Amino acid sequence: MRLVKLLSFLVVIALVQGCFPNNNDSTKEELLLQGPTMGTTYNIKFVIEKGQLDVEQLHQEIDTALVQVNQEMSTYIPDSELSLFNKSTGDVPVEMSRGLATVINESIRLGEMTEGKLDITIGPLVNLWGFGPQARPDVVPSDELLANTEAQTGLRHLVVSGNKISKTLPSLYVDLSTTAKGYGVDVIAELLEAKNIHNYLVEVGGEMRVKGFKANGTLWHIAIEKPITNDRVVHQIVVPQDNAVATSGDYRNYFEENGQRFSHIIDPDTGKPINHKLVSVTVIHPSAMTADGLSTAIMVMGPEQGLAFAQKHELAAMLIVKTDNGFEEINTVKFMPYLK
Repeated sequence: MRLVKLLSFLVVIALVQGCFPNNNDSTKEELLLQGPTMGTTYNIKFVIEKGQLDVEQLHQEIDTALVQVNQEMSTYIPDSELSLFNKSTGDVPVEMSRGLATVINESIRLGEMTEGKLDITIGPLVNLWGFGPQARPDVVPSDELLANTEAQTGLRHLVVSGNKISKTLPSLYVDLSTTAKGYGVDVIAELLEAKNIHNYLVEVGGEMRVKGFKANGTLWHIAIEKPITNDRVVHQIVVPQDNAVATSGDYRNYFEENGQRFSHIIDPDTGKPINHKLVSVTVIHPSAMTADGLSTAIMVMGPEQGLAFAQKHELAAMLIVKTDNGFEEINTVKFMPYLK
């Protein structure tokens, strides 16, 4: 099973290595659960009273919840709910599961909010450039092929009415990899809340959501990775408090041809990989799904438009821009309180 975001994996690294007891309160314990999901991994740390619950059962419930998200939204599973919709002509509205409806509706909202910079229908373009489940040789497509593929995309062709979905273009292909991973984080956070667990860190493939405190009484700290290709180095530490953190970057997933680098991040307006100096975007927001989508959209926009968008909508965002002298970090006013 695989559900891969269009953007780089693990561009946010949680400072969650190891489990350690609370030196001040021997009745509490901090536990770590891990596993594979969505073509990547998950790490969940949480603080509970000793003996509060059956941890093994909780682990099974987490795995079951993530399998369900994957079965609803993966484009890598042939019989997933989304794959079956993509294979259909879409002329007859079909009922969506609650999870799929949640992600589709939020993705459409963000698409409208970003004036099309987040477009969940550009899957054919992603595949064309060799970055989707239908991977192909790393070759630059011709202008004619690019135009023909672009004609198969467009949010306007996706129709949602209540909990039913259809498409006006039979070949329309929906890819939720810009929001589904964040949704998975939200699902697990809500599962923990339902178990009366209110101090936790949930991470799926680099997208995170935290709440409360670690067992030693300190807030969760998150390390934002420096946007370089070869090494994993901490660029900045943030303390997101009770929020989600999502980072998008273009510095790990790309190919080169004739000396030119082609990013896996596709601009819906051109149908081509982005070509600007913005290399990483981090967004802090209550919802991991929303932060996931917004970080992608701002990456597509580029430094000037992305910063203006984040400021206009009062978003907590960090933009890292590549310059001749290294990297320049630009933070919105809303992001500043989260810096360590």
